[in-house]
Amino acid sequence: MDTLELKTYPDPCLRIKTKPVSEFNKDIRDITKSMSDLMYVSQGIGLAATQVGLGLRVLVIDVGEGRKTFINPQVLERSRKKSRLEEGCLSLPGVTVSVLRPAEVKVRAQDENGEYFMAKYDGITATALQHEMDHLDGRLLIDYLDPVRKFFAKRKLTRIKNLGGGGKSCQVVCHA
Repeated sequence: MDTLELKTYPDPCLRIKTKPVSEFNKDIRDITKSMSDLMYVSQGIGLAATQVGLGLRVLVIDVGEGRKTFINPQVLERSRKKSRLEEGCLSLPGVTVSVLRPAEVKVRAQDENGEYFMAKYDGITATALQHEMDHLDGRLLIDYLDPVRKFFAKRKLTRIKNLGGGGKSCQVVCHA
């Protein structure tokens, strides 16, 4: 059994620009299941593959409506209406950032079997999706901060890392 470990700042895996998934098999299903398990263990509402060191365009979310898996997600439309929410991140423990994002998004993605689906999302689901899709492009929550707040957030994260914070893991069955 391999272990998926939650990567925390400043791990370079968090800056990976991911590649599309082309093979839909048991391995990808195991990866998404393991990512979900780690998300739940860490008490998060979303997790992107980069957060576990995988350079794949894969994310999972659960905002209280059951797990949703998005493979190779693309935003097709963004609403002009904006929504501002205070966001946290499992990879940036102790840091929250108020982020202004489109209130609604239309997304096209594939499920674990490679089947395409398209849907519109709003509210916390739209926010979580956009947050996790940022991860797939190597963008972090702290990138939304002005330089002064970014400096203090990085300092806080370094202090937490030095004290041994972050980095949960869980046993998985995949060999990714």
